[in-house]
Amino acid sequence: KLRTLKSLWTPKPPNRTFHGHPRLLASDVYSQYESVRRGEQEIPKYFNFASDVLDKWSEIEKAGKRSSNPAFWWVDGKGEVKWSFEELAFLSRKAANVLTKVCGLQKGDRIVVMLPRIPEWWLVNVACMRAGIVLIPGISTLSAKDILYRLQASKATCIITNDTVAPAVDSVASECQFLKTKLIVSKGSREGWLNFTDLYGNQSADHSCVKTRIQDSMSIFFTSGTTGSPKMTEHSQGSLGFRPLLSERYWLDLTPSDVIWSTADTGWILASLSCVFDPWVFGSCIFIHKLPQVESAAILNTLCKFPIDVLVGAPTLFRMLVQNDLSNYKFMNLKHCVSGGEPLNPEVMEQWKSKTGLDIHEVYGQTEMGVICSVFKGMKIKPGSMGKAAPLYDVQIIDKNANILPPGQQGEIAVRSKPIRPLGFFSEYVDNPKKTAESERGDFYVTGDRGTMDKDGYFQFIGRDDDIIISSGYRIGPFEVESALIEHPAVAETAVVSSPDPLRGEVVKAFVVLSPTFSSSDLESLACDLQEHVKKTTAPYKYPRKVEFVQELPKTVTGKIKRNELRNKEWGRM
Repeated sequence: KLRTLKSLWTPKPPNRTFHGHPRLLASDVYSQYESVRRGEQEIPKYFNFASDVLDKWSEIEKAGKRSSNPAFWWVDGKGEVKWSFEELAFLSRKAANVLTKVCGLQKGDRIVVMLPRIPEWWLVNVACMRAGIVLIPGISTLSAKDILYRLQASKATCIITNDTVAPAVDSVASECQFLKTKLIVSKGSREGWLNFTDLYGNQSADHSCVKTRIQDSMSIFFTSGTTGSPKMTEHSQGSLGFRPLLSERYWLDLTPSDVIWSTADTGWILASLSCVFDPWVFGSCIFIHKLPQVESAAILNTLCKFPIDVLVGAPTLFRMLVQNDLSNYKFMNLKHCVSGGEPLNPEVMEQWKSKTGLDIHEVYGQTEMGVICSVFKGMKIKPGSMGKAAPLYDVQIIDKNANILPPGQQGEIAVRSKPIRPLGFFSEYVDNPKKTAESERGDFYVTGDRGTMDKDGYFQFIGRDDDIIISSGYRIGPFEVESALIEHPAVAETAVVSSPDPLRGEVVKAFVVLSPTFSSSDLESLACDLQEHVKKTTAPYKYPRKVEFVQELPKTVTGKIKRNELRNKEWGRM
């Protein structure tokens, strides 16, 4: 099967001076797998990103064959942390001992990690790799209800978070029968919690990395759907860790001397791709700013102060930055910009280009399979296009019967999943075989997005084929917001859809039918009250930034709400 995979989806061997950048062909980790990329050697049966990539870079570093760049560079405006690959290996082994020896976690156990952009997030990531523990990331703004659902659904035996989130965890912990250990990253102590900071400092760095198969579970990401609760999307050592070794450099095109900064939130797969796996495969330096709030001044000043080569962010970031007078800023080293998470407006790309001289390269992907399409470095940029299919994937536009449509014809964006499921695909929706099966049609995985492909192989995003809202790169399921709203006594019925927004691309809008007792209330005040209610009931980023009160909602003859009609009205498609 692995040989068949290679023959079907391996692209041509990379140009060794791709776009003029000389490559290390003998000493870097990526080059050591060239025979696998060529199909001359089988994909290994066993693989562990910590031992087979990070520790190899540590050895190369010790031998003096890598630049003096740190592997990890973190700042918060007050100080900084720098780790070489050797230091990362040393510290992550100590962290692995906290998880295994102190917490008693074993290979295959699951841990929920809810930490902001702090160094401990990266340590725990690598420690989980070393111990074979399945990491479940979550954003720090999740509500107690969200946390309860994730702990119960995942059967996680451990959670690690900080002082901000710990009270919410405590409020639901008694309902989580599988949760055995709570770790806190804090300068102080908290009753019922083990202090990770103290334990980690006292641990030995003597730890042997477990042996993991390439298909072993590595991470589980919760991803929103149009109906029901978020699904658990499982990724393996192969789909996250080995994929960038089998694929190509193109979407980031990094070298060991490059510094990459991604502003992705630690709860999403983009953080794993752009802040962990893909940069470290190439021995690049991962730069992180704590960024409690994403503000233009902080971003621009950081780009001027530090030698950042590659910037990765959601379209919201670039929409925000182009509103500034950029002539006042001189970026130290920025050469490559990447945008992903939602479509980027062509006018924003033009403004960024005119103000900085730099292109923005779009990527398109999903939690289920990472990067699907990309505007590679050096590729012709077509405004409004998200580039060509990523290496390893056969991306097509199909109809409802899974027939491939000709160039220019609109249909659903799909990725071939049969006869062999490509490396990079998620393993399954955990405990949900029905949803896993429904994600495929014929020989294809269906993304749920509509688009077109031109004669040159460039794809253009048209819109969601379902009701998912993508705001500032965050995927929001309407069901989650509607469920929160309906708990308010003023709400009799509600429907949530996307609404256009010049900064965020789209935002959450709620159409609300009021209960009779509230029909004559102060609507402006009530709208604010509903927004605050949603913020407290679920993650704050999900709250409806727009609220419209209506007498009734459009429905089908069977009583189903016509969200598409409301959405089309919002986007001026009626």
